Amino acid sequence: MKRIIYFVMIACVATLVGCKNDDNGSEDMSAKEQALKRIVADYTAKNVIPIYDSLANATIDLYDACATMLEKYGSNLTEADVKVAAGHWENARKYWERSESFLYGPVADYNIDPHIDSWPLDQTAMDALLGNAETMKQIEEKGADYISNLGYGLLGFHAAEYMLYAHNNTNKNNVQLYPVSDYTRAQLVYLKAVAEDLRNQTVLLEACWEGINNVSANKKGILKEAELDGYTYLSVGYAWYMNNAGAPGSSFKTFQESAEEIIQGCIDIADEVGNTKIGTPCNAANDKDRNYIESPYSLNSIEDFQDNIRSICNSYAGVNGGSALSNYVQSINPDLDTKVKKAIEDALKAIAAIPEPFATNATGTESKNAVKVVGTDLADVLSEVMELITK
Repeated sequence: MKRIIYFVMIACVATLVGCKNDDNGSEDMSAKEQALKRIVADYTAKNVIPIYDSLANATIDLYDACATMLEKYGSNLTEADVKVAAGHWENARKYWERSESFLYGPVADYNIDPHIDSWPLDQTAMDALLGNAETMKQIEEKGADYISNLGYGLLGFHAAEYMLYAHNNTNKNNVQLYPVSDYTRAQLVYLKAVAEDLRNQTVLLEACWEGINNVSANKKGILKEAELDGYTYLSVGYAWYMNNAGAPGSSFKTFQESAEEIIQGCIDIADEVGNTKIGTPCNAANDKDRNYIESPYSLNSIEDFQDNIRSICNSYAGVNGGSALSNYVQSINPDLDTKVKKAIEDALKAIAAIPEPFATNATGTESKNAVKVVGTDLADVLSEVMELITK
């Protein structure tokens, strides 16, 4: 039984075009609702769906690479094979982190976020699992169908990371992969199953936003085979709910509510990056908090944090032109729009100043500064945007 549960740098738009009037069936809507309707439409079409499509594609590539590693075990598995898989992991990781300003809707309702991105890894449980011959037999036979019901600390990005990268990396400029000669067959069986489960969850996420009829035949086949093709959001896609506020069947009564969802997602991830991802190990009072390090084996922590801020930037300022929240804020309070963009820039700089490995620098002055700049300053200015939208 199944558990319910671009790599191109996207730049902030420095100068944004003004919102234009939309005469398509909007004569009964206020000017504010018309403006927000266009913003929400561009947000879902140009930001959310492309990110999730690319994420799903990257995890499909990751699964294929991990399957190849298992096939080549014991004969001709090479470091190049591991490098290919690690490259796909990094690609998928970037898309995922740049989606974290919209951790609502399907990703929250179906528990996809904790399913694929919980940390730290439960190494003790994993070692016990890998040493259990009967369990490994079940995993090899059933793959994602079996492991999807394991604890979150044994799944997702960080389980795959643990299998692909050396466990003692200290130099970001020379990150080592897991040694080919050290792999056991059990590890590669597990890696393949983890990658399959990760692929299934991200394909589900894309389809739940876009609607299952709008994804590729390959992705439909993945969901059908995994028995993940019966979820409510798959019928029309969560984007439809946001884009059709007030329509029968939509959970949003107004486009203001849709816009509030967007900015609340930005506030939430600013708070999480500053006060949890950085703040928990920075202010650690015990070993549990000190070990709360995201992406420790690949030394990707700082990149993860920055990509979360870039996700905020994309959601606020827009992607590839079009209308964005920045348009609306700028039209009412230009000073606030400038303030938001500066806060985003300051957050990126503050995080970049933290040296990797983050695990050994989490309590440094740079981290303490980032906690404030991201978790307080950025989150507060985004809250000002929420106040403006709700007026």
